Amino acid sequence: MKIKNLVELFSLLPEEEKIIVDVLRQIIIETLPEYCREKISYNVPFFYGNKGICIIWPSTIPGGGIKKGVLLGFWHGNKLADEDGFLLHGTNKQVFYKIYQTPEEIDDAPIIKLLKEAIRLDSSFKKV
Repeated sequence: MKIKNLVELFSLLPEEEKIIVDVLRQIIIETLPEYCREKISYNVPFFYGNKGICIIWPSTIPGGGIKKGVLLGFWHGNKLADEDGFLLHGTNKQVFYKIYQTPEEIDDAPIIKLLKEAIRLDSSFKKV
């Protein structure tokens, strides 16, 4: 499977995952500064600045390691303070994440807080 764009991605997702992905994308797009970009990488939406910032991985797309819901992963989650204990660590040493089963579970405040922290971290990296 090689997904090239968001239209292809959304055509594969069940309705609930489409909504979750769309809501998460909007929060991320509205929070990230202008120098950050979105691309389809690993067949899912990937947001980067100088390095990777976050990724949205619906369970329908193979390779994300989840069976249900949509994963919001922070690429350098291991370097974030995450004072509220919002993110799960799982077995990955670098990418920390939160899994959403329904759109109603999404609270933008902790996501925005973590995104701002991830942006500060990203600005400390040299551009690749």
